[in-house]
Amino acid sequence: MVSTLIKNGRIVTAVDEYTADILIEDDRVRMIGRDLPAADHTQVHDARGLLVLPGGVDVHTHLDWDFGVARTVDTFGTGTKAAAFGGTTTVVDFANQTRGERLRPGLENWRRRAESACVDVGAHMIVLDVNRETLADMTILIQEGVTSFKLFTAYPGVLMVDDGALFRAMRVAAAGGAMICIHAENGPVIQVLVEDAVAAGQTAPKYHALTRPSSMEGEATHRAIRLAELAATPLYVVHLSAAEALLAVTQARDQGLPVYAETCPHYLFLTAADYDRPGFDGAKYVMTPPLRTPAHQEALWRGLKTDDLQVISTDHCPFCFNEQPYGLKFSKQQGRNDFSKIPNGAPGVETRLPLIFDGGVKRQGLSLNRFVELTSTAPARLFGLFPRKGTIAVGSDADIVLFDPDETWTIRAAEGHSRVDYTMFEGRSVTGRVKKVFLRGQLIVDGPEWLGKEGMGEFLRRGVSGRI
Repeated sequence: MVSTLIKNGRIVTAVDEYTADILIEDDRVRMIGRDLPAADHTQVHDARGLLVLPGGVDVHTHLDWDFGVARTVDTFGTGTKAAAFGGTTTVVDFANQTRGERLRPGLENWRRRAESACVDVGAHMIVLDVNRETLADMTILIQEGVTSFKLFTAYPGVLMVDDGALFRAMRVAAAGGAMICIHAENGPVIQVLVEDAVAAGQTAPKYHALTRPSSMEGEATHRAIRLAELAATPLYVVHLSAAEALLAVTQARDQGLPVYAETCPHYLFLTAADYDRPGFDGAKYVMTPPLRTPAHQEALWRGLKTDDLQVISTDHCPFCFNEQPYGLKFSKQQGRNDFSKIPNGAPGVETRLPLIFDGGVKRQGLSLNRFVELTSTAPARLFGLFPRKGTIAVGSDADIVLFDPDETWTIRAAEGHSRVDYTMFEGRSVTGRVKKVFLRGQLIVDGPEWLGKEGMGEFLRRGVSGRI
């Protein structure tokens, strides 16, 4: 039996910080202590001067996701390899129902594509048709470890469901121990604004943001919360970007409701001014909801510090900026002459931990424990993965990141491992870098060297979601 010993590291979890050694055997953490001895067959890694963190848990990615006119460029193999280099060892990705079909075919299609994953993966299920059959399918999927379902109040005619359908799905989730994830924007009103802008010849990327006002994110968030309250189901607001939406979440939590929310690095570090970049470059920042003004950023940071926001995920939804080499379907060039046709989404799975360490810990004063909680522990707890994932503890999976808190480096797309051809943070200098990554005890990232392989990721059957 091969064992691994990580020595002299500064171990940081959501609740602890101490110097100790970690002994790993059979994929799990077997012992934590000072001056642990190494047997002859033990692989030893000296973590002196480094932070020893639980592997990151990213509960919002869209890998190899096809929604008709566009498809994300990362396969499960390339996307999870990029995640690993960024210190993320678990992703929960979105499986998609096809209109007119049951939920099972969409999940089975997702499972086939996910076989190439390099890290461990779980699935949320996107529900588009809410009817008697799909509601029954939800109950079956919950029993099989898919315990969260995403519905949209945006994109009418494509992804949006009405309030009655949303409420029906919420009641099934409440009965089965699952959580509803909500994309909260007022889709019909936004559609009117988009149509008016295009008709007026306002087609540049900046009009993507101008037609998706923050008030319509706030309205839809408040509405979804009230429906969830009536259905008695936990609610998770994805990619929250607006102060109005955060206020609705904060008020609900103050009432003791099981309402949770995530934000993303791009909302914390970029603003609507990025849409004014020369030429078509603003398209790189077209995601939904859009980037907001600095006042919204300030509210988000405040929410992270007060636990009104519980998670930082990436919403890694990568479309290339250029048409080649993968083709127009994978590219934002579809919308060169019409912002409403730019595929909505942006990359980020590889840069989450360094950005949040640099911007959150170094600049905003978040504690190391809070950093770990936001990027690993809270998502694992909320989505039925804790304590297998999200912590360093005896019996937990040995998903471990060795992180240099002092190394300063520059983010460059050319040095990343995703198939996408740009990063929103090109040229940004950050302090804090992933040095080594272990997945269930196996070293898969060693500096710039890739030691993992496609297909080594395991499917994660998750427990009850949304009940801490």
